[in-house]
Amino acid sequence: MGRKFANILETVGNTPVVKINRLAPAGINLFVKVEAFNPLGSVKDRLALGVIEDAERSGRLKPGQTVVEATSGNTGIGLAMVCAQKGYPLVVTMAETFSVERRRLMRFLGAKVVLTPAAQRGMGMVVKAIELAKTHGWFLTRQFENEANPDFHSQTTAREILDDFAGERLDYWVTGYGTGGTLKGVARVLAKERPDTKIIVCEPQDAQLLGSGIVQQRNPDGSPVTSHPAFKSHPMQGWTPDFIPKLTADAVDMGLISALLPISNEDAMRCSRELARKEGIFVGITSGATFAGGLRICREAPKGSTVLCMLPDTGERYLSTPLFADVTAEMTEEEQEISRSTPSARLGA
Repeated sequence: MGRKFANILETVGNTPVVKINRLAPAGINLFVKVEAFNPLGSVKDRLALGVIEDAERSGRLKPGQTVVEATSGNTGIGLAMVCAQKGYPLVVTMAETFSVERRRLMRFLGAKVVLTPAAQRGMGMVVKAIELAKTHGWFLTRQFENEANPDFHSQTTAREILDDFAGERLDYWVTGYGTGGTLKGVARVLAKERPDTKIIVCEPQDAQLLGSGIVQQRNPDGSPVTSHPAFKSHPMQGWTPDFIPKLTADAVDMGLISALLPISNEDAMRCSRELARKEGIFVGITSGATFAGGLRICREAPKGSTVLCMLPDTGERYLSTPLFADVTAEMTEEEQEISRSTPSARLGA
């Protein structure tokens, strides 16, 4: 049955929960929530819509005012969609290390992309966004501290999960953290309404910020003072900045997290590829990482358990990354052999 929407923003959310069949261990009900079904392909579409509409309601964002934010890409892409539809100019700051397709997508949607030096990591792009906002009087969305971020997830993502598993078991919910918006927003609702559900949080093995136990130093507004000492570069773009966001720290302080799992780069990329080739689910490295955590939980969970993993974005964000290093544009030897097996339409014949 078709549906009509007044604008593209009405299509944010209500993403599907999909059962995993070939990759799920026997005796475990494994599901994934595929956030790539959001209109611009990631869970950050929710954040973008939530913070902009909250700012409009409060009067902090004025008609025609420029919006500015620091992003690894997905938040910027979501904001570019929201700002394009609502008529706000957008400037994003982004470290030069993030995949080039993200820059091009934002520019295609009308945003201006200001790159910051790789050596200054996520902190560099955050500081640049703050400077630009102060200098030009732009509205800074502050995705890492803005309570409108988890609030929107409490109102949408969490309610969708509760509805999808109403009257059924939901033993484990597995997620990364990124800004902490999804984590804080969903986990606090599950803790209240489904206290039987264990909250499992994954982070890169090479950047175990939460696992280190080292407290993030903060400014009075909750923003980080400096990079976290446990951070190292990793390919899970957007999954962990080089600091612990305030919203993530809130979830820790509230005691919402049942377990913390470090995920290797290799496991993340392997699981992303396996989801594509064995389940037909096309997602990025961060989704592969969360799924790797979910599989680890499945191996330890009692028979009959139900596990739900968040898959934050589409694989198309990673075409220029190591995830696609082994995928060539030209025919492989095996493909050439298939071509040579019949006489017609052969390249180079």
